[in-house]
Amino acid sequence: MIRNSLLEILGQTWPMILVCVVILVTLRICYLLKNKEKIVLYKEFLSLAFVVYVLCMFYVVTFEDVSWSSSNFIPFKEMFRYEIGSRLFFKNIIGNIIMFMPYGFMVGYYLKLEKPDFAVILTLIVSSCIETIQLVIGRVFDIDDIILNLMGGIIGAYIYTVLYKIESILPSFLKKDWFYNIIILIVSLIFILYLLDFINLGV
Repeated sequence: MIRNSLLEILGQTWPMILVCVVILVTLRICYLLKNKEKIVLYKEFLSLAFVVYVLCMFYVVTFEDVSWSSSNFIPFKEMFRYEIGSRLFFKNIIGNIIMFMPYGFMVGYYLKLEKPDFAVILTLIVSSCIETIQLVIGRVFDIDDIILNLMGGIIGAYIYTVLYKIESILPSFLKKDWFYNIIILIVSLIFILYLLDFINLGV
């Protein structure tokens, strides 16, 4: 179900993503070569993936809303409408949580957080901004979306802090760029195979 949603988003946004990726990659490579800086694959990939993530989020936030629901300003009101395990539960509950997990992770990564405090604040600001914009452009404001996005941001930040602590106890030979490059390549391959339906992650 999540796979189908991802394919739908990528199917609608790939031209915008492709143009942005070409612009950013070519500019970044020229910058690194001109300044004779070392290219670290995993760092460049994470930054580029974050840009793609933001572009996809922009699509999710601004595409035409076909629902006839009204704005909700009462916390937890909408959450309990969905039956656990149903399509709407995965789309509106799990989907809103997962959507902000990458944001929380990247906040942790860029700020090198040992605690998710800043991630909570920044996720709250961004999610509130998104819901307000949706209200202005004719969609609906839902306080429950903010709560779920906040949960996702916190989970993402905690994932980073756990990985950060694991890194601190790794032997020195594994704290090398080549090791992180391999990890990124493996994760990327699994993600691509998941999208192509060659592997089933159960979601």
